[in-house]
Amino acid sequence: MTITSRHNPLVARFRDAARGDADAVMLLDGAHLVADALAANVAIHVAVVTAAAQEIPAIHELADRLSQRGVDVVVVSPPVMDAISPVRSASAIVALADRPRDRGAEMYDAPSPLVVIAVDIQDPGNVGAIVRVAEAAGASGVVAAGASANPFGWKALRGSMGSSLRLPLGGGDPAAAIATARRHRCRIVATVPRAGRTLFDFDLTGRAALLVGGEGAGLPAALIDSADERITIPMQPPVESLNAAVAATVLLYEARRQRTC
Repeated sequence: MTITSRHNPLVARFRDAARGDADAVMLLDGAHLVADALAANVAIHVAVVTAAAQEIPAIHELADRLSQRGVDVVVVSPPVMDAISPVRSASAIVALADRPRDRGAEMYDAPSPLVVIAVDIQDPGNVGAIVRVAEAAGASGVVAAGASANPFGWKALRGSMGSSLRLPLGGGDPAAAIATARRHRCRIVATVPRAGRTLFDFDLTGRAALLVGGEGAGLPAALIDSADERITIPMQPPVESLNAAVAATVLLYEARRQRTC
């Protein structure tokens, strides 16, 4: 049976998840994310696919794997898929799954944790990119604090390319996140556009929590004042600042360089 009506209750479930109205559910858009969720043993509720997409070998194999896990795989018409998939060109497969639990405590289990506390980063693509580069660079976790976009929103999930399903993530109040990092003996390092210690003269090999501020405003003054250290990425004038995800990338890879030398 193929669902052909956009008024089917299943469509409403996917739309609610895309808007963030379903607190415990996340939307996985595309074969890459669905496959990553399977690999991470995420509990997937239901997946939708078009009949044409099922003819694609990779999608057919993925749908079979979902079915073997007991996931209900539903065939929908192209117009229904257009209504379900939040991207401009509808994906071949979309699924609903349980959001991972808060794993904030786990990120401090490493002998020398390196945690990113992202503060008020409202662009979900930037949040996803920070999570992705954090995993790639070997960081132990990311806290999406304050007014930051939800790392399990569909845009952030796509930006993370599956890293949000594997890396320990947390959220909440920035001051509370800093207090938690302090309890785990981490040095609190605030990134500032100027007047901080130069990144390349900074020791990032110890237990550290990097504070990265949001687009435009950067870190609140109170959080900068509460930090143990201030760090600045050198920039050639007249450039005054970097995109939050780019800044996090530079910091994390300098930390990786130092930690793997």
